[in-house]
Amino acid sequence: MPRRRFLTSYQTDPISGLASWARRLAVFAAVAALGSIIIVRFGFLDVKPALATFFGALALAVLSILIGLAAFVAIWRTGSRGMSRIVLALAIDLVILAYPAYLGLQYRKLPKIHDITTDPIDPPRFESLARLRAGDGANSAVYAGLYSAEQQQATWPDIEPVELEVPVQRAYEVAVALVQKRKWLVIDERPPQPPRRIARIEAVARTPIMGFREDVSIRIAPDGEGSKIDIRSSSRYFESDLGSNAARVTKLIEDINAAVDKAPAAKKPPATAKQPPAKKK
Repeated sequence: MPRRRFLTSYQTDPISGLASWARRLAVFAAVAALGSIIIVRFGFLDVKPALATFFGALALAVLSILIGLAAFVAIWRTGSRGMSRIVLALAIDLVILAYPAYLGLQYRKLPKIHDITTDPIDPPRFESLARLRAGDGANSAVYAGLYSAEQQQATWPDIEPVELEVPVQRAYEVAVALVQKRKWLVIDERPPQPPRRIARIEAVARTPIMGFREDVSIRIAPDGEGSKIDIRSSSRYFESDLGSNAARVTKLIEDINAAVDKAPAAKKPPATAKQPPAKKK
C-alpha cells in the first residue's frame, strides 16, 4: 500500500534536534517564569533574585523562538520530523512573552512615576506603612513631589478627591467595605473620632501577575455636612509602575461613588394622620 509505505517512511525519519531543543527551552522557561512568580507572591526570596529569574525565563523563551525558527528551516530542507514540537514551543513562548510585551509598551507610553494621589498638595501619609518601605531598595514613604504631580496631571487629569454628600462615618464604612472586597492586607485602620473626625486606612495591594506590593493610604475627612476621601497608591519598588497605581485609584474612586449612589436613602417616618378638631358643644 502506498499510504502505508508513506507512513512507515515518515515514522522512520529522524526528529530534528533543533525542534527538540526549542521545546525543552520553552518548557524550562515556563517553569522558571512560574517559579519566579511564586517566589515573589509568597515572599520566599527578595525581589531582585526573583526578577533575575523572571528575566532569565524571558531570555530563554526568546532563544527558544530563534531555535524553533531554525528548526523549521531545517525541517523544510531535510524533511525530518519535529514540526509539532516547534508549534508547541512557539505556543509556550508566546504565552510567556505576551504580558511582558504589553508591559513594555506601557513603559514607553506612560510617565516614569510610581506615586499617585488625589491630593498632591497634602497627600495621605504612609504612617504604619513607612516601616515596611524602609527596606533595601524600597521607594521612600515621602510623596514623590512636584515632578510626579505634574506627570500625573498631564496623564490622568480625572484623578481628584472624592466629594460625597454622606457623613464621614458612612464614607469610612464604604471605603472599608471596598478594601475588604479587594482582599487588600490592612495594616492600620482608624475610624473617625472627635474632635477632628478624620479616618484613615492603610493597606497593601498586589499587582495581578507578579504580586508586587503597592501601598495604599486612604484619608476620609468631614467636608461641611458631607465628606471627602483622598487616596494615595504607591509602588514599593521600581521607579515606574506602568500605570498600575493610577488604574487602582481610578477604579476605587468609581466604586466609592457607585456604592454611595446605590445606598438606600434614609426612610422618613410615616406622617401621623391629623385628628379633626373637636366640635364645640
